[in-house]
Amino acid sequence: QVQLVESGGGSVQSGGSLKLSCAVSGYTYSSYCMGWFRQAPGKEREGVAAIGRDGSTSYADSVKGRFTISRDNTKNTLYLQVNSLRPEDTAIYYCARASGVISEPDLGRDWYNYWGQGTQVTVSS
Repeated sequence: QVQLVESGGGSVQSGGSLKLSCAVSGYTYSSYCMGWFRQAPGKEREGVAAIGRDGSTSYADSVKGRFTISRDNTKNTLYLQVNSLRPEDTAIYYCARASGVISEPDLGRDWYNYWGQGTQVTVSS
């Protein structure tokens, strides 16, 4: 079955960096768009970054220039490099696999039908 397992979260100070990873299994990884989402306490889950099958990317305005999404199709792994972290980046970060309908990276949550369990990122000021 499809499985997505995130890792790499942690607690950092403002301005710090982390690299989140998402190991996937159970399907042909390279055939689907992938995305990173986050959910802060009391807030809706929001799209942060997405990557298409061809490596094209899309980012939320709030993270442009600070976050970088990438994929390694040989390792079946999705990454999110997060730099210049701010307290407002504190959230649980989830990786997700899009349905086969879309081929372009999209930050819309409704396009994604498989989710990992999440990894906590906490940024202190």
